Amino acid sequence: MARKGKEVLNALDAAKTQMYHFTAIVIAGMGFFTDAYDLFSISLVTKLLGRIYYHVDGSKKPGTLPPNVAAAVNGVAFCGTLAGQLFFGWLGDKLGRKKVYGITLMVMVLCSLGSGLSFGHSSNGAMATLCFFRFWLGFGIGGDYPLSATIMSEYANKKTRGAFIAAVFAMQGFGILAGGIVSLIVSTAFDHAFDAPTYEVDPVGSTVPQADYVWRIVLMFGAIPALLTYYWRMKMPETARYTALVARNTKQAAADMSKVLQVDLIAEEDPQSNPSSSNPNSFGLFSKEFARRHGLHLVGTTTTWFLLDIAYYSSNLFQKDIYSAIGWIPAAETMNAIHEVYTVSRAQTLIALCGTVPGYWFTVALIDYLHTANGLYLHDRLHVRARDTV
Repeated sequence: MARKGKEVLNALDAAKTQMYHFTAIVIAGMGFFTDAYDLFSISLVTKLLGRIYYHVDGSKKPGTLPPNVAAAVNGVAFCGTLAGQLFFGWLGDKLGRKKVYGITLMVMVLCSLGSGLSFGHSSNGAMATLCFFRFWLGFGIGGDYPLSATIMSEYANKKTRGAFIAAVFAMQGFGILAGGIVSLIVSTAFDHAFDAPTYEVDPVGSTVPQADYVWRIVLMFGAIPALLTYYWRMKMPETARYTALVARNTKQAAADMSKVLQVDLIAEEDPQSNPSSSNPNSFGLFSKEFARRHGLHLVGTTTTWFLLDIAYYSSNLFQKDIYSAIGWIPAAETMNAIHEVYTVSRAQTLIALCGTVPGYWFTVALIDYLHTANGLYLHDRLHVRARDTV
């Protein structure tokens, strides 16, 4: 890299913690907040969907989603997430983080609204429409998820990079908590406004027509934080590491970082900064050189992350079933449809408030002292112990 380019990146690495760091945490973290809300809010309303769309006359228990439908509704967003990560990750390297950031946000806004407006002539038709929008919602989340972490890592200094990235991830906890709180507020309001008997007393009357609005409002609310963040994301300059290393425009990188660091960085044009010039030190993702330098780190990190996410996402998606199995919430037939949403939301809110959120910020506080590998190991062990206990 050119000497002037190194000067810009060294200034970033050595920069003291400033207000722009915290601004970047909030802006990038709002992506994770919205991601978690959108991904996990569906688990709060799936029991309600079963009551509304799959009620069976004469059954002693409320309607539930058929296994194949339940699997699709809960899991289709993750199929979109996988595709979105691959596509937007590639696009982010081609066009820049800032441009792709805005695209992913708008996809999330539109598909959150579309999820709440799902329709169909039959129960399966309505669920198919919901799955369609949930897939593309996941597609947008898949792009937002890695880009948020990448932007924070490229803005952070060396000293507190681990804590800053962990803080962005910690916004997931607030997203899960917000999902529970929004669902609590909506279900409480509708439960008081539209009184209904329990399923045991009146199977049909226990699900009032207005219950159909509850799940739609909860899902559509995910568009609000994404929309509020869009303006501030578009005001953020492109990260200097992308501008200098990928776009090879050290002069622009210096100008952008001079604004946020509030110092004078002057980078003159250099022949190596020309995007068309070849860089002998660059190598592709699937090259032998990349495998030699980073292959082991990549495999180790992705494998650990994959195994962790199996437990993390499955437990969050199916918490409602765990609550029922351990008797933490009453039997479904002893409640009306909207009150069941309230009890599930209350349980999730308590778990998030007492466990998820403190756990994230415990990591933020200690990660730069434990180091990343030790922190990840401790997190994995605690997660495994918790699953074993359940």
